Amino acid sequence: MKRRVLVFGAGVIGAYLAHVLIEAGNDVTILAREERAKSLNENGLVIYHHLQKKTTKNEVKAVTDVDNLAFDATFVVMPYHKLKSALPMIRTFNTKLLVLVGNDLSPAEIRKDMKENAPGIKKILFGFQVSGGKKEEKSYVCERFGASWMDIGQLHGETDARLKKWVENLFKGTKYRINWQGDMENYLICHPAEILPIGYLSYICGGDLRKSTRSQRRDMFDASREAFDFLRTKGITVYPKGEDKFYGSGVRSKVMKFLYFIMAKSVIGDLIACEHCRNAVSEMEQIDMFYADFLKECPPAKLKAWNRLKAQMPTWDELHRIYGN
Repeated sequence: MKRRVLVFGAGVIGAYLAHVLIEAGNDVTILAREERAKSLNENGLVIYHHLQKKTTKNEVKAVTDVDNLAFDATFVVMPYHKLKSALPMIRTFNTKLLVLVGNDLSPAEIRKDMKENAPGIKKILFGFQVSGGKKEEKSYVCERFGASWMDIGQLHGETDARLKKWVENLFKGTKYRINWQGDMENYLICHPAEILPIGYLSYICGGDLRKSTRSQRRDMFDASREAFDFLRTKGITVYPKGEDKFYGSGVRSKVMKFLYFIMAKSVIGDLIACEHCRNAVSEMEQIDMFYADFLKECPPAKLKAWNRLKAQMPTWDELHRIYGN
C-alpha cells in the first residue's frame, strides 16, 4: 500500500526530496504557490542532476491547499524566516508524522506550538537535507553528493526504533540515506557554525566564491573552528558527532580544506552555497542575528577569523538591496 506523503515547499530542497519519495513508490503531493503548482502539474517535476549529468522527470500532484486531505507523512521544507508565517497553515495539517526540514533556531518553541495547537499532527521530527541547487522557470538544477541524505531525529534523545523503521521505509528502494541524530536541537544550533562563515565570504565576494583569496578561505575555515570551540565551552555536544574534528588538525581537516577549495573554485560551490546565499538573504540575516547574540559571551580574541570576515561583509540592508530578497 502506497503511503501518502506531502512535501510543503517547492524549492530546490523540497523538489529533490519529493523526487526521492516518488522514486521510493510513495503517493506524493507537493504544496506550492499557485504559479509553481501550475508548472508542476503541467510539466512534471523536472530536475537536472548536475554532478550526475542526468535529467529526471516525475509526474506529481501539486496543490495550493490541503483542506480535508490526510497524509501519512508531511515534510515541511522552507527557509527559517518563512517557517513561522507558515505555522497557521501547518497547524491545520492532518498527518501521522510531521518532519520540519531545514534551519530552525527555535525548534523547541515550534514543537511546543505544534503539540498545543495542531491536534491532527501525531508525531514530530526535525531534519536537515544535504543538497543544493537552483530553481528555474519550469525545472530545477540539483547539486548533491551521491544520492544525498537527511540528518533527522527528535529534539532530544534517540528516536523510537519502530518510528525509525517506518521513516526508513518511506525511502526504501533508493540510495538516499537517513542518518539518525541523538539531539536535533544541538544539531540545529551547531549547523550555523559551518554555514555562516561560508555565507559571509560569499557576500564579501559578491556571491561568487571563485573571487575569494587564499587568506579569506583560511579565515572561513578558522571561523568555523572558533565557533565550534565556543560551542564546546558552553557544554553543547556537537552534532553530527565529530563534525568539529574537520576543523581541527590532522587528516580530517585536510579533507575539509580540500573540499573548501573545490567549493570555492567550481560551479559546485556556486550551486551548493552561493545560490542559497543569494536567494536567502533574510534567512541568513536571522541566523546571523541569532549567532551574534549567542557569541556575545565569547572573547573577541577567540573570534578573530569570524570577526575579520564579518567586518568585510556588506551590511544586511545593502545585501537586501543587491539581491532583492
